[in-house]
Amino acid sequence: MAPTTRTRTAVTALSTAEQAFKLLTCEPAPLVFDARPVPGLPDTTMPLDELRTLLMFNRYDSDTTDEVWRQLAHHTRRWGPAWVVGAIGVALPALTHLAAKISRGHARHADDVDSEVLAGFLHALRTADLAPPRLWLRLCWAAWRAGAAVVKADDSEELPLDLPTGSRSPRMPYGHPDLLLGRAATAGLITADAAELISATRFGDALIEQLAAERGVTASVLRMRRRRAERVVAAAVTRGDLSGAMRPPAQRAAAAAA
Repeated sequence: MAPTTRTRTAVTALSTAEQAFKLLTCEPAPLVFDARPVPGLPDTTMPLDELRTLLMFNRYDSDTTDEVWRQLAHHTRRWGPAWVVGAIGVALPALTHLAAKISRGHARHADDVDSEVLAGFLHALRTADLAPPRLWLRLCWAAWRAGAAVVKADDSEELPLDLPTGSRSPRMPYGHPDLLLGRAATAGLITADAAELISATRFGDALIEQLAAERGVTASVLRMRRRRAERVVAAAVTRGDLSGAMRPPAQRAAAAAA
């Protein structure tokens, strides 16, 4: 894979968050997370940078990951700004990875993408329902949507630099696959849940076996659902249905009847 080239200022929202996290976790009094109530983690307390390292280099099941983020979200909502910085710091490796993927091919918007990824994650951290499963995936999905909106707006509002003077056939849709999935869901071709399933398992780090267990179905059933949705999206791409601005099904039906 070719390296991602990003044109950015020295200070971005994510780099600022990292510096704040380092200050928060340095000696002599780093912010400490109580891992004892979390199944699968060491039965001890630990500084947040150690927690981040554990989550980065160990693969934990969804119960452990959900409980970690449930605890962190509770702390951010109850205990103030230090825990907001701390929770964001724990998530920063993933947020930085998401921002880099979104910014690929859109380097001049990298700083804006960073800001929106962080803002989307923080909003979800403060407002998401903490009871349902897949909390970490839902937080990351919110961050992804916020960052991708920057690129989507850029694609839809600016003319290409090589715009010819003559007529030509419409271009096929371009951009990150998640933009196509979002368009397909908006058009009613697939459900939002199917779009999230494809995104999480094809372009994210989620295992389909893990998601199947969380949803109470077998992995083969979930693979079949994903395959059907992917075929619908592939057919729509081939027809060019996802090239233009998408409207909800009711609006498209009304326009067709007019």
